[in-house]
Amino acid sequence: MTRPRLNSPPAADNEGADGVEANARLTGMTAALLFVLLAAEGFTILRVGKLLTPHVVIGMVLVPPVLLKIGSTSWRFGRYYLGSPEYRRKGPPPLLLRFLGPFVVVLTLAVLGSGIALLLGPSSMRSEFLLLHKATFILWFGAMALHILGHLVDTVHLAPKDFVRRSRSEVRGAGARQWVLAGSVALGLLLAVVVAPKVGPWLAEGQSAQPKPSNHITVVTPPSSSTLPSGG
Repeated sequence: MTRPRLNSPPAADNEGADGVEANARLTGMTAALLFVLLAAEGFTILRVGKLLTPHVVIGMVLVPPVLLKIGSTSWRFGRYYLGSPEYRRKGPPPLLLRFLGPFVVVLTLAVLGSGIALLLGPSSMRSEFLLLHKATFILWFGAMALHILGHLVDTVHLAPKDFVRRSRSEVRGAGARQWVLAGSVALGLLLAVVVAPKVGPWLAEGQSAQPKPSNHITVVTPPSSSTLPSGG
């Protein structure tokens, strides 16, 4: 008689737990990368007139990692609400962060999208795109500040795990996760190389669209003596 394989369920449970931890590590390291890139982008905002090209370059580098993080968090969200046992055991984020998450996603996409549209869109809508870019940035900044504070402890804990020898081997796929993250940065750099050369023509077009001061000099002729009022 064949004995039942009693070790199969625990092995399956371990694989499920590893999947949850792998997703959490990818999210954590991506969040750490985004924090650094966003800090650099924030620095360019202080003098965006002179640092417009770095502003655009960093903005384009941000796009693939942002999509990667949205993908990893959406995966956790979907697995949890579809009833995956391992994600159910991990539990959801705090209620405030769950409520805030969709707003952060929408506002992040709006800020990046309006910035790209401002640079690549029709010049006739430049003022509208600029207004949208500024407005969504203000809303995004407040939501992102709360988001970062809410996830700061988890990010600090998870981000280095695939880079530390002792914890790297605890969950399979550390190298793959690192390559995915590096690939997102490489794709962002490729986008930056394509888009950055458009900054110069964009600035030139904006300057040419501004009204130029008139070179016409109006000469004021003093009134003749016949038109002066008589004294006395």
